[in-house]
Amino acid sequence: MLGDRDQSLEDLRGRRWDAVIDYCGYFPRQVRKAAAEIEAGRYVFVSTISVYADFRVRGLTEESPVKQPPRWGERSTEMTPDSYGWLKVLCERALEEAMQDRALIVRPGVLVGPHDYTGRFNFWLAKVARGGLLLAPGPPDRPVQILDARDLADWLLNMVEREKTGTFNATGPGRPLSMGGLLRACRETLATDTTFTWVEEDIIANESPGLPLWTPTEKSGFDSIDSSRARAEGLVFRPLEDTILDTFDWMEADPDAPRKPTR
Repeated sequence: MLGDRDQSLEDLRGRRWDAVIDYCGYFPRQVRKAAAEIEAGRYVFVSTISVYADFRVRGLTEESPVKQPPRWGERSTEMTPDSYGWLKVLCERALEEAMQDRALIVRPGVLVGPHDYTGRFNFWLAKVARGGLLLAPGPPDRPVQILDARDLADWLLNMVEREKTGTFNATGPGRPLSMGGLLRACRETLATDTTFTWVEEDIIANESPGLPLWTPTEKSGFDSIDSSRARAEGLVFRPLEDTILDTFDWMEADPDAPRKPTR
């Protein structure tokens, strides 16, 4: 069954659902309408860590301050990089008002894996797979957080089955990871001869500020989100090597798989 909730939810009315998993609510009116018109035991809303107000702070938890939407935010009809975070804040609030004790709000970080059409992780796989010299964004010990979308999906289903509610950060992998560690893992898993020349942060900031998986040191909180609450509720992570191989195999098999960021 396909539909457009900006148009009508008529086809879903009069039916009872165990749960709704909403991964594409960008405006509070969308979430509010779905929560009001779809009869469900649980409503799972996939939000984002971009709701947090200050990424200069490391170890952000679910209780950390979030962005404050502008007074006209409810009337917004356009999502931009600047509005994305506070629009998700409004979506979370709309769901909590509508569902109260039946809402599960999940705030993922960067999701990766097969069928990832953002191209962020794929970009580095393609670069490493070519071998030779690769300019890499320094410093190499800068933290990186990525989560295989399949691990998130498995955990969400498990949470729904156990009728869990509340708000959870969802970031990975299972052990601390740096940019250097990630690129070395790509090189070893793909068995290439790639060598890395680390480019200083100020050069990256001036020349390539939108480089995938790179954030400046002053915003290192983006890559040090605390997901201990989700881990305590069973969020587990497959080996990084599996994510690398599976994603690369998909890229090789699908000519349309992006090899550079699409947004």
